[in-house]
Amino acid sequence: MRRLARLAARTPADRERYLDLLRALAIIMVVLGHWAVATIGYDEHGQPDGHSALPAIPWALPLTWAVQVMPVFFLVGGYANAASLAAHRSRGGDATGWLLGRSARLLRPTSALVLALVGSALVARLVGAEPHMVRTVVWFATIPLWFLAAYLVVVPLTPLTYALHRRFGLAVPIALALLVAAGDLGRATGHETAALPNYLLGWLAVHQVGFAWYDARRGHCDPSGNGTARPRRAHRWTRCLPMSRRAALVLTVTGLGVAVLLTGPGPYPISMINIPGQRLDNAAPPSIALLAVATAQLGLILLLRERAERWLHRSRPWQAVIAVNSVVLTVFLWHLSAVILLVGALDRLGLLPTPSAGSAAWLAWRLPWVLLLTVVLAALVAVFGPIEARTGRSTPTDGRPTSRWVGVTAVAAFGAVGYALVANSATAKTAPEPLGLPVAALVAYLAGAGVLRLLRSGWGSRG
Repeated sequence: MRRLARLAARTPADRERYLDLLRALAIIMVVLGHWAVATIGYDEHGQPDGHSALPAIPWALPLTWAVQVMPVFFLVGGYANAASLAAHRSRGGDATGWLLGRSARLLRPTSALVLALVGSALVARLVGAEPHMVRTVVWFATIPLWFLAAYLVVVPLTPLTYALHRRFGLAVPIALALLVAAGDLGRATGHETAALPNYLLGWLAVHQVGFAWYDARRGHCDPSGNGTARPRRAHRWTRCLPMSRRAALVLTVTGLGVAVLLTGPGPYPISMINIPGQRLDNAAPPSIALLAVATAQLGLILLLRERAERWLHRSRPWQAVIAVNSVVLTVFLWHLSAVILLVGALDRLGLLPTPSAGSAAWLAWRLPWVLLLTVVLAALVAVFGPIEARTGRSTPTDGRPTSRWVGVTAVAAFGAVGYALVANSATAKTAPEPLGLPVAALVAYLAGAGVLRLLRSGWGSRG
């Protein structure tokens, strides 16, 4: 508590604390959402198996508009990446040094998960577990990594995409949204590959809006980008997100209206979380319907901003937000591992409830189920959370430029890690993988993360 009090006391007066609250709440929403819709049963081999309950509870589909908070992650990420990049450059650093600093925050907690899962897989194989069973468990535990794969592509692009924002402002996310719509049109007409770029374009669109929020907060609306000239009205809407209550209402109403039209008379499903069997998915890849919901979420976020900022300037709420954010990625990465551990323990004890999804028994089991999972996740965070909490935000390259080859190597290492996470997600959950993860994906991940670790230590930058 004393450490939290010290951190709270050192918070800069101009920090946008609301962004930290949004990040924490988004993580909590994801965790509770995944836990709440889970239904556990037994497969044909008598082994516990998990599925989403959403197909059996269609009345809950509209609720996915609130619990699909991945757009909030990328919105907050855009603001945070713009702010940290600007701060790093103000200290004399360059884009490569900034990128290495961001890699530490992302990859240290992720590497802990990957290594723990591989070690557990090896132990399971030694005691006689079948490779396909090992893969199934690891596949389920690594579901959260699909989000990180997308974010690991967006982050290295930040220096370029923020430069585009400084030149073209809010025209960039609008153009990206139009490209997403074009990809949707392609898959609606039977050309599924036409929508593959949406995995990047959709999240980039939201990320760019985070840049606009940062510029609005810092007053960087003048066309020169140096924040010294008084912004002309003609440029006020170009680089800066409109923050007024009226603008927030327009975003909320417009986003909801478009989303209703696209999912009612339109071809898109109501659910903003993917459900097997749907002709079109809204989240993988992101659709224009999801971007409409994201617009409504943005409007609601802006409507609550001023009141939330005032509340967060109180000591206790802000300390709670700091505490959650110090382990926020750990919570996200391990929340499905908590499900595996609890289900395994209850199954061994013969106490695993398997009520039908949507039944009265299933609904009654939700509260004890979530409470038990909270206890298990708290134990996991106690063990692995310090890895994230101790991760510094600065790197040895702060304040001095890095060589071009270091930059190329860092981007290639990010690419290797991104490939590894995508390859793991694309591999079937019943594939006979004795290490749980595909061998090529594991090698690529370890190589990419290892190279980034060496570069952060200053290797290759020393004369």
